[in-house]
Amino acid sequence: MRLFWILIGLALLSGPLDAADPAKAAIAEDKAARLEDKVVNDAPPPKKAETLTPAEAQAVDPAGQAALDDSITCLARTVYWEAKGADAEDMAAVASVVLNRLGSEGFPDTICGVVKQGVESKACQFSWWCDGRPDQVEEPQRYGIAKEIARKALNQQLKDTTGGALYFHDRNVRPDWAKAYRKTAQTRHFLFYKPNPALAR
Repeated sequence: MRLFWILIGLALLSGPLDAADPAKAAIAEDKAARLEDKVVNDAPPPKKAETLTPAEAQAVDPAGQAALDDSITCLARTVYWEAKGADAEDMAAVASVVLNRLGSEGFPDTICGVVKQGVESKACQFSWWCDGRPDQVEEPQRYGIAKEIARKALNQQLKDTTGGALYFHDRNVRPDWAKAYRKTAQTRHFLFYKPNPALAR
């Protein structure tokens, strides 16, 4: 598995991201919306013809400057910013948390909705979305890796290593909210949690 992520990184580092291709991007955004619906409705994984290809995913927001209004961009930017400086395993785990929230009780049924949740009350679920800093990509190659992870997540081709986690935090912080949840997994950079049924009684 680690070799797979190394190969992805090398492939993306070997050349620039695909130039903007509006037709390919539109096809990818449409496919991604259908794949998002499959996740929300717990539908079986898509058939090969229904999945996003690497070229399609890379054609969406190639420069990392677009508005966050489609599922590929919302997921890729979240992976990019939340796991900035982390390895592909951490990035994939962040993507899993977003998909685990998708359609779960208390969370929106779109990826962009999940990512932007809490903005109206200044209690963002994902800190990068409300930190007041620019959201444009600074490292194109790492963003390419984030988009490949987003593609695989939408295709339901990522193994969820978080144990179904709905929450996570950096290992260097100790948020009070974590005490009310059950830890499900950890990676090099993050700890992952889900609600603790014992505390809900």
